[in-house]
Amino acid sequence: MPAAAPTPAPLATPRTAPGPQQIDARGPRFAAVLTSVVLAVVLITGSGWLLAAQTAVFALAAVGGLGRSPYSWLYRTLVRPRLGPPTEWEDAAPPRFAQGVGLGFALVGTVGYLSGAAWLGLAATALALAAAFLNAAFGYCLGCEVYLLLRRGQDRMRPAGQ
Repeated sequence: MPAAAPTPAPLATPRTAPGPQQIDARGPRFAAVLTSVVLAVVLITGSGWLLAAQTAVFALAAVGGLGRSPYSWLYRTLVRPRLGPPTEWEDAAPPRFAQGVGLGFALVGTVGYLSGAAWLGLAATALALAAAFLNAAFGYCLGCEVYLLLRRGQDRMRPAGQ
């Protein structure tokens, strides 16, 4: 009698309890979609006030934590219940750093638009949109990658034995 074939392991093993600094990996990508839409509208309209609102969203996530962002609230309230439980958790630090990078670009863009230097607002917004779109469309978080590069650099700078 032939032996039964083993059941293949799932690609991502669900964790029933994430670590204290873990987030649902789908949330930042949802936020990137909303951010991309807002930044595209800013580029089309030239609205410094809309960019100021997006800057506030970035600030809430970067300073207060990802869970404080209105996009995070929308995800938790409207989207996540329809998707089912997450199968993948990720460290919150890289996406939070990415929100800080977005905050920097959005702040420069807001100052540019509201001070009359539309070229500066346009350039900073376009760069922020490029990064947000990479995450929204391809799941590639540019700010997260920069965070990881900086962490590796810090690790190399530490003296041996520490």
